Amino acid sequence: MKIIIETQRFYLRELIEEDVDGFYELDSDPEVHRYLGNSPVTDKQKLLEVIKYVHQQYIENGIGRWAIVDKHTHEFIGWSGLKLVKDTVNNQSNYYDLGYRLIRKHWGKGIATETAKASIEYGFNVLKLNEIIGAIHCDNVASNNVVKKLGFDLVETFEFEGEMHNWHKLVKK
Repeated sequence: MKIIIETQRFYLRELIEEDVDGFYELDSDPEVHRYLGNSPVTDKQKLLEVIKYVHQQYIENGIGRWAIVDKHTHEFIGWSGLKLVKDTVNNQSNYYDLGYRLIRKHWGKGIATETAKASIEYGFNVLKLNEIIGAIHCDNVASNNVVKKLGFDLVETFEFEGEMHNWHKLVKK
């Protein structure tokens, strides 16, 4: 297990195949997918493919989403971190996107904010990024509040896959 970051309550580490059960609890929940296209996962094999895909991102881009693991219980909580987006979204490509996704029973406990803050610090201090983007469904109030708390500026609203999203940006100071 390669730990990348340690926060007060959590380890952020590379995703591993043993995360598949927790990953399934996360991504099979329709409420978790409410602002993600409403397509919860029904097959654990797909999640093993996602984990392999993220590992390829680690190799190719030096970054990818990380598992959030409780320091005391060692429970898989979800994932958080940065991802290099090479596709074009909102007329932008090759940008670093901040993302996080938590198992529902862990919502509302400050976990997204704590782990996202650590990911941002890693992006600016280790990867030497100048800016980080957060593209979030307009109706996802909780997630929009997280990036606002972290100092992101709302740049604009745009349409993505038929839904309106906010384009947030945080510039290194």
